[in-house]
Amino acid sequence: MAARDFLDQRSANPLSVPKGPWSLIHVDPILLVLLIALMSFGLVVLYSGGDGSIEMVQAQGIRIGVAFVVMLIFAQLDPLVYRRWAPWLYLVGLCALVAVLLVGVGAKGAQRWLALPGLPRFQPSELMKLAVPMMAAWYLSRHYLPPRLSRVAIALLLVFLPMGLIIQQPDLGTSLLVGTAGVFVVFFAGISWRIVGAFFVMISVAAPLLWFFVMRDYQKQRVLTLLDPESDPLGAGWNIMQSKTAIGSGGWNGKGWMQGTQSHLEFLPESHTDFIVAVLAEEFGFVGILCLMALYLLIILRCLYIAANAQDSFSRLLAGALSMTFFIYVFVNVGMVSGLMPIVGVPLPLISYGGTSIVTLMAAFGVLMSIHTHRRMISA
Repeated sequence: MAARDFLDQRSANPLSVPKGPWSLIHVDPILLVLLIALMSFGLVVLYSGGDGSIEMVQAQGIRIGVAFVVMLIFAQLDPLVYRRWAPWLYLVGLCALVAVLLVGVGAKGAQRWLALPGLPRFQPSELMKLAVPMMAAWYLSRHYLPPRLSRVAIALLLVFLPMGLIIQQPDLGTSLLVGTAGVFVVFFAGISWRIVGAFFVMISVAAPLLWFFVMRDYQKQRVLTLLDPESDPLGAGWNIMQSKTAIGSGGWNGKGWMQGTQSHLEFLPESHTDFIVAVLAEEFGFVGILCLMALYLLIILRCLYIAANAQDSFSRLLAGALSMTFFIYVFVNVGMVSGLMPIVGVPLPLISYGGTSIVTLMAAFGVLMSIHTHRRMISA
């Protein structure tokens, strides 16, 4: 074990090492209860957003079951295993992203999947949501913190390389989530505010270049629609206008479960996926949104608690990044549905219909539980 990790463990509070039956299966009961409550609430909303389709709810229930199994498997692995395999997982993910661009499977104008013989197709960019923060944490934790500027630059290169490959698929939403996860690792490593300021200046300078040379026409249209959705009310502006109408019509208490008009009369597009929070707002009102946000807040606070009590630099950086990435999921989805951000196709975490996103998120929660329950008692 590295000397720095030993010092990190010596500084940990031995009284905070988890005990009891839950620690035997490496599960944090508080986080588990919060996740079950959130996903149960999500199934209720999904039933209405799916226009009363019990088949959709059953399919989502099966995906949730699979995701919980994945979470339990990831929770059993010692954080030392993640640190040891982080570079190899990152390299496999990079090779898979290159393969997507060369021989990937396309759908709806995007080439994001790989189809291997005898296996269902999968999306390698989902793997990078875990691999990128693991790699950045592995690299930075091998050196004294806070990192020097040269090491910050190398860490950012490790982050932006897969991000650039994902943008080419094109998949702007996933690329932003992957990039955010890696950047949070760098931020939690303790970089100076001068470097943070320089980073934002670089982004500001690069923004015009991204607009003219990187962003596709449909991505530019999303930004323009955000600024003026009424310019094309029956085209590009339709989604956001109907979403804002649904949210506003819910009022304080909402219209009641299964009583929403925007979704059930099919005015609201993608009511069971990206825009499901608009269904919730219309039927449960402001009170329902407050309950949902409270659940998200409690989950994020618990994850940050786990990160703050991690015993070594790698675990602390990785747990902090995964916690804040979950926050970004929520922030981006709610922002785009309410008309505060461009529509980038980010689902509402653990609520929207779909399997890949749920499995990836639950794998991340499994890593967090592993970090929390594998802490070792250190004698004084």
